[in-house]
Amino acid sequence: MSVDMAIALAGFAFVMSISPGPGNFLLLASGANFGFLRSLPLLLGISGGFLAMVFAVGIGLGRVFEQFSQIYDVMRIISALYVLWMAIGIARSKSIDSKGRDKVNMPIGFFQAAMLQLVNPKAWAVSLIVTISYTVPDQLLTSLILLIAIFAVVNIPALSIWVLSGAALRQTLAQGRRIVVFNIVMAMLLIASMVPVLLR
Repeated sequence: MSVDMAIALAGFAFVMSISPGPGNFLLLASGANFGFLRSLPLLLGISGGFLAMVFAVGIGLGRVFEQFSQIYDVMRIISALYVLWMAIGIARSKSIDSKGRDKVNMPIGFFQAAMLQLVNPKAWAVSLIVTISYTVPDQLLTSLILLIAIFAVVNIPALSIWVLSGAALRQTLAQGRRIVVFNIVMAMLLIASMVPVLLR
């Protein structure tokens, strides 16, 4: 992979990672409710699930989706139901007290976060685009591993911005019922982020 190609990939990875979506709304909500450190499993799960998907697509799973487009439709429905389930959990979260201690449920873990990516049609689409655009056919495995490494270097810090933004709001949201309102808004944004996926 040339330097120009690597720079282009890094730019693509940043835009895809920083733009709003179900995973990023979860990261923002988790940062506000639990802080940065307790949200790390969620962050690493979202990133790890996506990068595992890129690898799977790169070694041939993408061809399965091209031949059996019905799988994509099933995944959209599963994804919407999974996101709805998580949104309900966020909306039902309780408040944090005046000292900033959380009274909400446990944060979303690594496995649940990775599963969100695996049923996220947008993530599959990005995986297909990135592997088709940035791998070299005659050096597939080498270019795929390099692609994943570059994406990880950009993806994790970009996702961290969402968690840190939520954590920065933590003290402000600890007052009164602000965290309750915040969680309901986050749940609504999470559901809204799936509407374009379902209407395609």
